[in-house]
Amino acid sequence: MTAKRALVVQHVAHEGPAAFAGPLADAGYAIERLGLGDAGFEDADFLSPDLLVLMGGPMGVPERGRHPWMEGEIARLSERLAAGRPTLGVCLGGQLIAAALGANVAPGPVREVGFAPIALTAAGRASPLAALAAAPVLHWHGDGFDVPDGADLLAETEHFPQAFAMGASVLALQCHPEMGDIGDGIDQWLTADADYVRGAGSSAEVIRADHARFGREAARAGQRMLREWLRRLPA
Repeated sequence: MTAKRALVVQHVAHEGPAAFAGPLADAGYAIERLGLGDAGFEDADFLSPDLLVLMGGPMGVPERGRHPWMEGEIARLSERLAAGRPTLGVCLGGQLIAAALGANVAPGPVREVGFAPIALTAAGRASPLAALAAAPVLHWHGDGFDVPDGADLLAETEHFPQAFAMGASVLALQCHPEMGDIGDGIDQWLTADADYVRGAGSSAEVIRADHARFGREAARAGQRMLREWLRRLPA
């Protein structure tokens, strides 16, 4: 049997699928990674993969004028979403989905950085995100998305929507439920974004301690969420 293709778009090398890789492989997906700066990134085919997974990155949709590649990515993403093709976005990836669906993405009133719970809506409790109900998950952002017209808000925090779904095939996450396992690259995040973390009022020491305390539970919850979302994808 030919494996299904999951194209994982990494906007920075250290923000990959992490704990999501296991459920993708278990569901029969061969993971193909495409990094910003790789040959062919700016005209990569977004329509043909069985699943498109857009990961995070430090760049923001409100700064798209500083990132010429972003308009092309949003345009190709819009075509995929219009075709109803299965698509998952995490943090920047979720913001790109929101932008491709016509919703606003803008800086929020605070930066959310560190492990914290999310509050599920009624729609969220009936969705795969129910797996995240009891687990603090990693947050790492200052921008946030509005919920696009026709989408269902699944989760939120005090200051930001945290997840929305467009039908059964599109899931956008603001938080990072793929993170928490040993070897997930958190030290690289802390090195690359040291100033950003301090600007959010946290520290590498706090995040490492919380990663040790909450990370395994968070990653297992994220895996349960992803397995259920993949299970519910239309045949």
